[in-house]
Amino acid sequence: MDLFLDVSPFWYMFFNVFVVVLSLMFLKLFLRCWILPVRAQKKLGENGFSGPPPSFPLGNLNDMKKLKPALVMEETSKSSTIINHAIHSIALPHFALWQQQYGKVFVYWLGIEPFVYVADPEFLSVMSKGVLGKSWGKPNVFKKDREPMFGTGLLMVEGDDWTRHRHIITPAFGHVNLKAMKSMMVESTNNMLDRWAMQINSGNPEFDMENEIIGTAGEIIAKTSFGVKGENGTQVLKNLRAMQFALFNSNRYVGVPFSNILAFKQNRKASKLGEEIDGLLLSIINERKRSVLEGDDHHDLLGMLLKADKGKFTATELIDECKTFFFAGHETTALALTWTFMLLAMHPEWQETLRDEIRQVIGDSEIEYNKLAGLKKMSWVMNEVLRLYPPAPNTQRQARKDIEVNGRVIPNGTNIWIDVVAMHHDAELWGDDVNKFKPERFDGDLHGGCKNKMGFMPFGFGGRMCIGRNLTTMEYKIVLSLVLSRFEISVSPGYRHSPEYMLSLRPAYGLPLIVRPL
Repeated sequence: MDLFLDVSPFWYMFFNVFVVVLSLMFLKLFLRCWILPVRAQKKLGENGFSGPPPSFPLGNLNDMKKLKPALVMEETSKSSTIINHAIHSIALPHFALWQQQYGKVFVYWLGIEPFVYVADPEFLSVMSKGVLGKSWGKPNVFKKDREPMFGTGLLMVEGDDWTRHRHIITPAFGHVNLKAMKSMMVESTNNMLDRWAMQINSGNPEFDMENEIIGTAGEIIAKTSFGVKGENGTQVLKNLRAMQFALFNSNRYVGVPFSNILAFKQNRKASKLGEEIDGLLLSIINERKRSVLEGDDHHDLLGMLLKADKGKFTATELIDECKTFFFAGHETTALALTWTFMLLAMHPEWQETLRDEIRQVIGDSEIEYNKLAGLKKMSWVMNEVLRLYPPAPNTQRQARKDIEVNGRVIPNGTNIWIDVVAMHHDAELWGDDVNKFKPERFDGDLHGGCKNKMGFMPFGFGGRMCIGRNLTTMEYKIVLSLVLSRFEISVSPGYRHSPEYMLSLRPAYGLPLIVRPL
């Protein structure tokens, strides 16, 4: 009995503490999952923002999952043989439908996270006026969800950290460094073309252009920015690709409470791939550090990061920047080229136009960096491809203060989703020929005749515009010049046109093309 009396006060106190802790956890969960979302919905409604009604706790995710297969099937069933460039309703069908119902600015919900959807360049222009690059945030829900892929790299970091990262990285993409990358780009591309020639000679002229270009672009970014050749670079890119499929090619519940548990298998796979990538990158970094100690001097991206590493970058930040640029550095260029080859295969007259320009500007000599700027018509083609099939089909921001736009207030902390595909295919901005491939629209006009310059944003906008756009342009022109100088391309009968959103805009079933030597 005495023992019971001695123990009872302890268990009584333990039980009270347990109840208090459990109550606090429940209150925190209730605040996060119900009170704050209801308050945000009320604030947005008071400021004139409407949209598809959400349901707790999924928001509009169920609608998005149901709408996508139904609308895509409806669009693709209209024609299985004609390639239609009106892709918004195929790649992002829920947004295309909601835009018809609620206009070009509305609110939708990913779980308990509200997003202000923007496809109006005038609204975007007013919204972003005076907001510095470092003053934009990134949606917390995406930072958490995409942490295995980007960590705290430049794509996700914000505030003064973003300024510090950007300042350190920018010199790596200066003209002197880009010029030094040229020969490596030419070497990797010629290796690919020699392999094509061998396969064609063996009687198989069909290639999956997406796989071909992604492999070569990955090899180029590994060599030019990180000095990596061989298995390590290949494995990093392979794992990043697998992680992209794990994160974005599955039915997950982004923004939903306890989504890590609901999509445990996919998230665990992504985390494991992320750990493997981190290990591979660490070995690449350590190998470079040893090289530097031995007196080697490197002016590529990794070299710039290491020179700034003395107290400026943590080990995690260094790995995350490498991870970010391994992915972003090859994905944008590879997909821009992939969609270019599809469009040129459909328009052989533009293949010939570009060949004529290549002969006039470059001739039969080796490609020179300073001559690339003279490929004006190739720049038109690139811009038109990025308009019709933007590899980065959207941009996200998070307000870090209340932002007033034409009498409406976007509250501090609100997520913002900018639909690039919608603006690039808006007939009100581009005219009745908006869905036609017309590179000449960019002749003498950087914005292709768009009625609002914010309606064309292939590399983002404002201070957070893509830091590697000059690298992308250079690689694009080198690869395209070398391919068109040796081969002609046409669409394979087996090609199924179905642009798919999977973080980037890519062909859902690959891009089989027929390649013939000139």
